[in-house]
Amino acid sequence: KPLISKLDKTRARYKMGNKRLRKYSKGEAARFITRTRALRKLQLSLNDFRKLCILKGIYPREPRNRVRAQKGQHGAKTLYYVKDIRFLSHEPLMLKFREMKIFIRKLQHALNKNNKEAALRIEGNRPVFKLDHLVKERYPTFLDAIRDLDDCLSLCFLYASLPKGKGAPVQVTSMARRLTTEFMHYIIEAKALRKVFISIKGIYYQAEVKGQLVTWVVPHSLGYKAPDRGEVDLRVMKTFMDFYTYLLGFVNFRLYHSLNLIYPPKLGLSYETESSKSERTALDLENETIASLSQPLAKTPGAHSSEEEEIAMDDFKLNGDTAKLEEMKKEMELTKQLQHLFDGLKFYANREVPRESLVFIIRSCGGQVSWDKNIYEGATFDENDETVTHQIVDRPLGMIGKQFMSRYYIQPQWVFDCVNYRQLLPVEDYFPGATLPPHISPFVVERLGEYVPPEMETLKAAKAGETVRLTVPGAKKSEDESDVEDTEMEDEEVEEHESDVDISEEEASKVAKMKVKPGQVERVDKEKEKAQEDREHKRFGEMLMKRKHKRLYRNIMETKRKRANEARYLSRKREQAEEGKPKKKKRVQ
Repeated sequence: KPLISKLDKTRARYKMGNKRLRKYSKGEAARFITRTRALRKLQLSLNDFRKLCILKGIYPREPRNRVRAQKGQHGAKTLYYVKDIRFLSHEPLMLKFREMKIFIRKLQHALNKNNKEAALRIEGNRPVFKLDHLVKERYPTFLDAIRDLDDCLSLCFLYASLPKGKGAPVQVTSMARRLTTEFMHYIIEAKALRKVFISIKGIYYQAEVKGQLVTWVVPHSLGYKAPDRGEVDLRVMKTFMDFYTYLLGFVNFRLYHSLNLIYPPKLGLSYETESSKSERTALDLENETIASLSQPLAKTPGAHSSEEEEIAMDDFKLNGDTAKLEEMKKEMELTKQLQHLFDGLKFYANREVPRESLVFIIRSCGGQVSWDKNIYEGATFDENDETVTHQIVDRPLGMIGKQFMSRYYIQPQWVFDCVNYRQLLPVEDYFPGATLPPHISPFVVERLGEYVPPEMETLKAAKAGETVRLTVPGAKKSEDESDVEDTEMEDEEVEEHESDVDISEEEASKVAKMKVKPGQVERVDKEKEKAQEDREHKRFGEMLMKRKHKRLYRNIMETKRKRANEARYLSRKREQAEEGKPKKKKRVQ
C-alpha cells in the first residue's frame, strides 16, 4: 500500500469541502470575550459600558478553563459571554449615550465662549433617558419583579435617608423618599408585615407581597458620615438607583391598583391642623401627612374595604396528607392573628423613639399611633388623651413629666418582640429602666447540631401558637419560686434517705435467708444489639468508601464535631452567666 503523507490528507480534506478549523474558534474561547474587546466592538467608554451592563443586568462570567477562554493568555481578565455583548449591541440606549457626549461637548464649548444664550438653549435640549422598556425586558411577569425587590428596596431606603450631596442629588433622594413611603403605605393597607429585627446595620423588615417574601433593611436615623473617596463608588450606586426608581414606581402602581387605592396616593379623609393656616400650600401639607404614615389612603369610588373581604381556605381531602393541611390552616390563623395584633390599642410615641419604624409596625398590625404635633406633621391625638393604652418611651420614668395611671409605659422593643412572637407579651419585662429580654432574630435558621438559645426555643413555640413568657438571663428568682424549689429539694432528700433505709433492711433479710437457687435465663436486649449492629455496619461502610468520598465524609464529620463542640461551649457559657460565676481565663502559652 502506498504511504499517504499529511499533505495529501490535507489536500484530500479540502477537496471534500471540509475547511480547516482555526485554533480557539470553538469551545470556551468562542463563548467568552474580554472586556477590552467588548469595548472596542461596542465603541463605548468604560464608564458607559459599565452603566449599560448594570441597566441591562449583564455581569462578568467565570469560565471553567480561564486559559482557553482567554485564548492561551495567562492572568486574570474580566470576561463576558459573547451572546451578551451581541445583545448589548442592539440597545437603543447606546445612541442616547452618544447624544449625551455631543450635548456635553456643545455645552462646554458655549460656556468657554461665555455665550450664555447658547448655553441656555443647549441646556433646554438635554437628552432624556427612559428606562421603561428595560423593566419589561428584564421582568416579563409581575412576580419576577417582586422577587427582585430586596436589593431595590434596600438601596431606595438608603438613598431616602441620605442628605443632599455630590453623590446623592436632591432629585434622586426626594424620589427615593416618595417611592419608599408609597411602598410602606401599601404594606400598611395590605397588613403584609411578617417579621422585624433591630440590628447594628439597621432595621430588617420582611413582608409577604403577592405570596412572595420580600426582605429589606432600613438604616438607622443617625448622623450621616460621607464615605472616603476609595471606599464606595457613588457613580455605580447612582446607576443602580436610576433603574430601581423605574422598577419600584411600576411595582407600586400595580400594587395600589390591586387594593383599589388611588395612585399617586391621596388621603382618605379631609385633614386639617393649625399648621394649615401658615404660608405652606395644601399640597405640601398633604404630602407631609402622607409621609407621616398615620392616615389611611383614599380608595377608588365604589371599592370595597379589604377588612370586609375574608379569604376562606378550601378544605381539600388530601390522600394521607392531612397533617400538612392542618399546618397550613394553623399558619393562616397565626397570620390573621398578627394582622390584628394591635386592634383596639392606641400608642403615643415620645420624641426620643424611632417614630417612623414604630408607626409603620403598629399600623401594619391594626393599631393607632400618634406623637407630638410640634415634631412632625400628621399627629392624630395628644398625649393627654385618656384613651391611650400604651406610651412608648426610651428614658427613665422619673424624667417623664405628667404620668397617667390608665396606660402602660413601655420601651420600643416591646413592639418589635410582639410582632416576632405574634402575640401581646407581658409589659412588665419592658417597663422603663428594666433589663430587657434578649432581642432574638426571627431570620436565623439553625442547622443540625448548632447551639440553640432558650429564647429561640421560646420564639419557635410562639410561632407554633403557644402562649409564652420571656425570661431575662441572670435575673433573680422571686421568693415564692425559691421557697417552692427549697421544699422540692427537701422532699427529694427525705425520699432518698428513706430509700437508703429500705435497701439496708432488704440486704439484712437477704443475708439471713441465704440459699442456693436455680439459675435464670439471661435476657437479651434486642435494641442494644440492633444499635451495636448498626454501628458495625456504619464502620464497615466507611471502610469500603472510595478515597475521594472518604475525604469528603471526613470533612463532613469534622464539621459536625466542631459544631457540637461549639454548641457545648456556648451552653456551658450560658450556664455560667446565669449562675453568675466568673469566666475562667485561658492561659496564654
